[in-house]
Amino acid sequence: MMRITAVAALFTDLPEAELTLWVERGWVRPEQADAGWVFEEIDVARVRLIHDLRRAMMVQEETIPLVLSLLDQMYAFRGRLRSVLRALEGQPEPIRQAVLEALSNNDGLNRA
Repeated sequence: MMRITAVAALFTDLPEAELTLWVERGWVRPEQADAGWVFEEIDVARVRLIHDLRRAMMVQEETIPLVLSLLDQMYAFRGRLRSVLRALEGQPEPIRQAVLEALSNNDGLNRA
């Protein structure tokens, strides 16, 4: 766990005030503790993502919420898809084959 000063110090061009703004806008959601925000590893990774979007990729500030929302949806979908795959793995072979066949016939998996 890290405090805001330590997180901001990881980036030479990220003032603490800007990081505070990201938290206030809800782009990063650290836990609130008595002594201030506490950043977990996942929060630091999100800060790194936002930093890259803003600095390296030059994504405009007003576009960041849309990009973050789309990425969050993608990661949630991947998690749900993993759950479906785990459930499918637990099914008998004929059911797994039927599902794979239905997928290949209906969603273009066999298309070049």
